[in-house]
This record gives sequence, C-alpha cells and structure tokens, in this order.
Amino acid sequence: MKILFLSDVYFPRINGVSTSIQTFRRELRALGHSVHLVAPDYYSPSGDESDILRITSRYLPMDPEDRLMKYSHAMQHLPQFRGEMYDIVHIQTPFVAHYLGLKLSRLLGIPCVETYHTFFEEYLYHYVPFLPKGLMRMTARKFSRHQGNSLHGMVIPSQPMLDVLREYGVTSPAEIIPTGLEPESFNPGDGSGFRERYGIAQDRPMMLFVGRVAFEKNIGFLLEVLQSVRQQVPDVLLLIAGEGPARAGLEQSAEKMGLANNVKFLGYLDRNIELNNCYRAADIFVFSSRTETQGLVLLEAMAQGVPVVSIAEMGTKDVLKDGQGVLIAREEIGDFSSKITGLLRDKSARQTLGDIGRQYAHGWSASAQAERMIAFYQNILATHAVKS
Repeated sequence: MKILFLSDVYFPRINGVSTSIQTFRRELRALGHSVHLVAPDYYSPSGDESDILRITSRYLPMDPEDRLMKYSHAMQHLPQFRGEMYDIVHIQTPFVAHYLGLKLSRLLGIPCVETYHTFFEEYLYHYVPFLPKGLMRMTARKFSRHQGNSLHGMVIPSQPMLDVLREYGVTSPAEIIPTGLEPESFNPGDGSGFRERYGIAQDRPMMLFVGRVAFEKNIGFLLEVLQSVRQQVPDVLLLIAGEGPARAGLEQSAEKMGLANNVKFLGYLDRNIELNNCYRAADIFVFSSRTETQGLVLLEAMAQGVPVVSIAEMGTKDVLKDGQGVLIAREEIGDFSSKITGLLRDKSARQTLGDIGRQYAHGWSASAQAERMIAFYQNILATHAVKS
C-alpha cells in the first residue's frame, strides 16, 4: 500500500504528533508499505528526511515553535502527487494539512482519513484568551464536527475521545488506534549518568514531567502539588523536560511560590540519546493534563520502570489502570501530593509499582497498532471502492 501522510507539524518540532507520525511511518514501512510525508519546512532537518516533502512555511507569532505551511506552495507539487499513485491520504493535523488532504483526496480520487490527536475543546481558549471560554469551546466543537464529517474515516487514540466526538455529532467511520511504543522505549536508560550531567544529586528525590510546556498540560497544578510535597520532603525536585509557550509564566510562578530551588526546566531532550536516561533518573513521573487523547509519555515512563502518579482524564483513562504502574489521583492537591509523598518515602513500593508498570507497557507495542492501522485502511478502501 502507498500512503500519503500530511501534517502541520513534524520533527525537528518535538511533540506527541511528531512522535506518533514517526512511529507509524517506521512500523508501516517495516510491514512493507510505502509512507510519504508532507510537512512544514523548519529550515532545519530532522534525523531522517527520507520520503519527506518539506513545504515552504511561515512563522506563527502566537506560537513561535510552530510554522504554517503555505497551501499554494503545496499545490505546486500536484503533478508529483498524481505520479505517485497513492492509495490513501492520512491527515495528522487540522490546519493547512486538513484542507490540503481533502483537496488531494478529491483530485486524486482516493479516500481521506485523519487522526484526531488534540482535544480542542480543552485547548483552543488558552491561545485566544481575549474571547470568552464558552464561545471558544463552542467554536472548537463546531470545528471538530465539521472537519470530522468531511472525512472518509477517523483514527482516534482512545474510547473517551471517540465518545466526545460522537457527542459533537461526528458520524464518520472511526477506529480506536493508539500510537504504541517502539522497542527502543524499553532500552534501559542511564539515570545515574543523567543526574551527574545535569548536576542533580544521586539521592535527591525527583519528580518528572516530560511533554510540551503548554497551558493545556496543567503544569501549574503540578507546581501547587510540589509546594505541598515539599512540606514533607524539603529537598524534592520537579524536573520539567520540554518547551512551550507556558514556560516563562511557569518559571515566574515557581519564583513567586518560593520553589526556584525545587524546579528545574531542561527544555527539549533528544529522544534517541537522552530521553530514556531522563525517565530512568526520576523517582516518580507526574502528569495532570486533562486534554490528552492518549498520553504516550505515561507509557514511556512505565517502559523505563518509573512509577507514575497521574489523574485519569480523557485519553489517559484508556491507558491508565490503577496499580498497573500508576497511582491514579484526583485533581486535588492533597490527594495527589499524598500519593507522591508515600512513594517517595517507600523505595520498595516505588520499585514494585515500577516493575509492574514495565510489564504493563509491553502490551502497547507499536507494531500491533500498525497492523490495526492497515486493516482500517483496507476497510476504508473497500467502502470507497463500493461507493465510487
């Protein structure tokens, strides 16, 4: 099968969508399929640029990490797209890539599917704060419904997210297919070496968050939790690995809360070099986002044997099972911090929970999810052929 991925983001821009695309490209190729990708030009290459068409893009003032592809420049490649004889278009993001995908689907006479990676209802208002939150929620729902119903099929990372889309009125055929973990996620990290490189004492209690430092990740709540945990564990450290538009505000909040010596912002880490080491260096992985469609970082932490304390909302409800590598907490400072404190004080409990989590993570292999994706494509192609 010959597949065309279209996305408004990809490496070197680091986020969950980029990771998902990379994982599926690798696994689908391993199954013998051809996967081409159209993505913005960041004017800095990713590690593997094979079968990637970079489109001229422009800077986004509201989100300087991202770039917006120029639709007209992408359409200049139409003769090339025609010549490739693709079987299916798979959109990964809802901006220029969405409308480009629909256009190519019509012009090439092939079906178009899209992965719903982002829960916009709990996302959009953070980036347009001057409009009422209720209005932005309604806009996000209408936006998702309109886009979803324009497709031949949708890929959804979790059942709760699919339930939400059905409530919106999205009726397109859909399949729940999470991203899954690559085998490299289980390669043991060097936590001791990581701590030494970044000046973190080997015996210092450490909580870790990995992800985009964005408003919807609810990291401010983790700072409040840290403030509570510090009352019981004074030298505790919260390490935040990632970049994003909320970082400056969070750094200011940490300073005002008197947490400057208990928080360390590291920025992005190379997935292939340092990320496993970072996970392994932590005593506990913490997570409080309400908007995840899956929450792959939770499984990555488990794959390194690191116990997790997290809320279970939206897509993480599908991923997290209490006691299976994680203590599920309410989004309430007392409950969340007490679970952290209990684990920090009990090394044996941390070890046991981490070992269970590592075994649990093995059930989320990327290869199995790629096989499910191919089966979904085949069903969509069969339906499209009947209707054509």
